[in-house]
Amino acid sequence: MKSFTDWWKKMMCKHRFSMLSVADNSEEWHVLISPAGAVAGFTALIFLVFAIILIMVAYTPVIEFLPGYKTDAMRSREDLMNSIMRLDSIERRMNEMLVYNENIATVMSGRTPAVRTTIASDSVHRNKTLVPPSAEDSLLRAQMEGNGAYGLHTTVRTATAGSGSDMAVPVDGIITSRIDIRNGNYGIRMASASMAQIMAVTDGTVIVSMWTPDNGNVVEIQHPNGLVSTYRNLSQTIVSKGQAVRGGEVIGYSASESAEDGSNQFEFELWSGGKAVDPEGYIVF
Repeated sequence: MKSFTDWWKKMMCKHRFSMLSVADNSEEWHVLISPAGAVAGFTALIFLVFAIILIMVAYTPVIEFLPGYKTDAMRSREDLMNSIMRLDSIERRMNEMLVYNENIATVMSGRTPAVRTTIASDSVHRNKTLVPPSAEDSLLRAQMEGNGAYGLHTTVRTATAGSGSDMAVPVDGIITSRIDIRNGNYGIRMASASMAQIMAVTDGTVIVSMWTPDNGNVVEIQHPNGLVSTYRNLSQTIVSKGQAVRGGEVIGYSASESAEDGSNQFEFELWSGGKAVDPEGYIVF
């Protein structure tokens, strides 16, 4: 107990710190402080600095400029969340396109489309309840199935092919690139309006209907006269493999936007006997 009392007295005992002049050794400044006072002052300084740093972190963006604040784990988490959101948006968009294509095919076959409902899990399920056609639907169907300006089977322009059969122009547009087999260009490239109708040039059977990374949606049709027509860079198709189509029938739509280099413009090829032929020799564009 006595040793603690002696230690406490030493801690509370004040010491004199002086500043002396070198010239005459006279005292210019002094301060009285005890060891306990020095410890308390140092502790108070630490708390003051901590409080200032805490306020700056909480109410100012200064921490964003500190190197190493955002660790690799935090950045990876942010990238993962952004990727998940983008994938979810792409999935919803693909589901919408599938529903649209199925409804178009259903309407063209003369049946009534079914309702699709989206539940909270974002999974798309088919509702078996049929939708009764409205007056507007009936009018639209009459316009699409007729021979008017909006008819699906209306041929915009036709020309006599080398074999003597009439062939329809696949899309109403302007030719931007012609066939050049030496440079690997086996058909023509055309610029058209956004989401323009792509039509089969003549009667035939769809042998390919798929999506590729390089050419988007691609459709190939086998015709009775030994010709095969190829349609590339479609934004979407409304035909399937094995389906019979008629000349002038809509099989899909062109791209909604055109790249500056024309890479996603509509491409049309015509093949005979396994060799590419000039479409302009069969169709007047």
